[in-house]
Amino acid sequence: MSLGKLRQDYHRQLYEQVFSTSLNCQRSSNSPGFTAGTNRTRSDIAGGIVRRLESFDASIPLLDRSVGTEFRKLTASFIEGGIQLVRRERHVKWVYSTGSSIPQFGQYSHLQDLERFEKMSLDPRLQSVLGDGYILWPDIIIGRMPVDEGETGSFREILEHDVRSAGKTTLKESDAVGARPLLHASVSCNWTIQGKHFQGSRSEAMNIVRDALGRLPHIAVVTAEPLPTRLAAIALGTGDVDCVYHFALHELRAAIEEIDNEDQMDMLKIMLEGKRLRDISDLPFDLAT
Repeated sequence: MSLGKLRQDYHRQLYEQVFSTSLNCQRSSNSPGFTAGTNRTRSDIAGGIVRRLESFDASIPLLDRSVGTEFRKLTASFIEGGIQLVRRERHVKWVYSTGSSIPQFGQYSHLQDLERFEKMSLDPRLQSVLGDGYILWPDIIIGRMPVDEGETGSFREILEHDVRSAGKTTLKESDAVGARPLLHASVSCNWTIQGKHFQGSRSEAMNIVRDALGRLPHIAVVTAEPLPTRLAAIALGTGDVDCVYHFALHELRAAIEEIDNEDQMDMLKIMLEGKRLRDISDLPFDLAT
């Protein structure tokens, strides 16, 4: 399977399982369910995206509360399939999960001990210093298991009988404490970007950076938000999120060109030229590094 086919299947599943379409009587057009509100430009762009995906047959729309869950599940499946296409090392074992906590990974295993210590302490002064909420639950997490030397013999020729060299690396299973996987990437899924909702993704990213003991994971955001000025709220700036990935960036650009909105196109170009916004098909390649 090609990455283009995988992307097409991803869109087909989103269209069939996630999109809800309602008739806009005033404009006699279809307005997709992720455009709740009265922003006409946003609705026009979203409609343009959906028209470019409308070769698929839409099923009964989901309830609003189910959209985020399905978007997260389908995005996780796309990422897993994409990484398998891009990286073909048979000896690398990847771990994919939605809604799991990060202390199970090597760089964050200390958080379990810290939270346990904080709960055991009865001293309010200590509790006020340590704070609360160490355990993060990213939407999608991707881990990489340490390499099993017995299966690959990967390091035998390099190290031979030298037991002192590379004795603490987390890459080798024999050196990894408890053989915990490493957190390779954390992906936040936002169906839309409205109000201050996106701040949760940014706060989560800063905590992941702050709490890591060891190599930092990739930190990405995937969204279906159709309005570039809203995308900019989380895409612009550096220091927390690596990059924002749009589920249909090519279709988004074509939709903006169709309505000839100069302000939205200018903002889109700023994010593209600044390497802050990419298409979902770029994500497996970026996670492969």
